[in-house]
Amino acid sequence: MASPAVFLDRDGTVIEETGYLHEPGKVKLLPGAAQAIKQLNERGFLAVTVSNQSGIARGLYTVADYAAVQRRLAELLEAQGGGGGAHLDGAYFCPHHPRFTGPCECRKPGLKLFRDAAAALDIDLKRSWWVQPARALGGKAILVAAGEGNLDQGQARAIGAKVVADLAAAVAEIVRASVTP
Repeated sequence: MASPAVFLDRDGTVIEETGYLHEPGKVKLLPGAAQAIKQLNERGFLAVTVSNQSGIARGLYTVADYAAVQRRLAELLEAQGGGGGAHLDGAYFCPHHPRFTGPCECRKPGLKLFRDAAAALDIDLKRSWWVQPARALGGKAILVAAGEGNLDQGQARAIGAKVVADLAAAVAEIVRASVTP
């Protein structure tokens, strides 16, 4: 049976938004992020990051740099998640930007990355959640009002997304909704 997932925007939701992050040493988890992801892990949700990485298209860093940042993120989640650590079940990214590489189907708010993750990880999109300013694909959306997300609160409310302070609050909402009949 397919599992529900929580799709997380990486920058500004899980880690500090620094703009074109490509140095593993600069990766900093946001407060409570590791514990929130561990709670998702324990509740049977797949935790999947989905992010636009236009710095690759701009030539500011490489796919290898992105991968190194992801490895560092995994290390921090494991170390700070407490008792067995936290983990991501998948990480999907769009390396394009329309101005540099032309249009693509994977750049958020496009849905290709979500569909790719669903196919690869056997995700039930109808029972899944989106924690980012992206339109939902049959699931529910929550906007974390941190960093750049503050700019999208009106848009999030317009599509029915709940706006919360941080990832821990988003996970609390998801857990509450998943046990409420």
